[in-house]
Formats: sequence, structure tokens, C-alpha cells
Amino acid sequence: MGFKLGTNRGLEATRGEIKTKMRFGQEAGGNASVPGTPVIRKPLAEGILGEANMDGSIYISNKIEPGSFEERQVVNHEMKHATDMKIGRLAYTDDYVLYNGDMFLRKDVNGVDSILVDGKWKPAGDDDFPWEKEANISNGHEHI
Repeated sequence: MGFKLGTNRGLEATRGEIKTKMRFGQEAGGNASVPGTPVIRKPLAEGILGEANMDGSIYISNKIEPGSFEERQVVNHEMKHATDMKIGRLAYTDDYVLYNGDMFLRKDVNGVDSILVDGKWKPAGDDDFPWEKEANISNGHEHI
């Protein structure tokens, strides 16, 4: 069984006038947009602003104002995670997180998605995880 790739439209010009162009961000309809990475607004758990997924997509909370500074910060932060996943530096399952070759166990602790780091179970998204520290540093902020 095979598959068929979609048509690559790219830029089209006639007599030096650009007829089509790729559109991102505000031009794409006001939603956050990253080329090659679907950014999807949806309800997220309390206190969660964004999630990077193993399928390459990013979820951002539908409570964040479109086009805001906060939206850009969250997308940039989650994009760091998405990039790390694409290059094999970060991966996760329901049972563990793999970061730079180190495995961190993962399980529900009293109904909270938690990860074992430095001998302590901490809620997923905690700033003490090395992948969160790295994403915060690369985003120019101590935490998101």
C-alpha cells in the first residue's frame, strides 16, 4: 500500500507579482502558527498553558488570548520541547520520559501525572525537570 503526497504550492508569481504566499501567525487567521507544527487551541487541565505532543503538534490553552505576548511565550516554550522530540533528545510514554538518554519514571500519584526526579515524585510540568529548565532558558525566562 502506498501513499500520495499533497501538492506543493509554494510561491506563485506572474510578471514579477506574487500571487500566493505562505501565511503564518496573524496573517493565517489570528491563531498561533508555526511552520510544520500544528498549534491547536483546546481546554487544558488547570494550570497547564501548553503541551508538546509526540506526534509533533502543540496544544495551547484556549484561555490564552490569541496574539498575546503570553501566547508567543507558551508557543516558543512548547516549540523547544517539540524540536527536542523531533531530533530524538526528548521522548515520553505513559510510563517514562527519556531526556538526553536518561530515563525518568512516570506514573499517577494520587491522581496527578508525576515524574520521578532526584528521588522525588513531582507533577508533570514542574520547573525542576531538566527538559523544563532547558526550555525555560532557551525561551529567555526562568519559567512559563
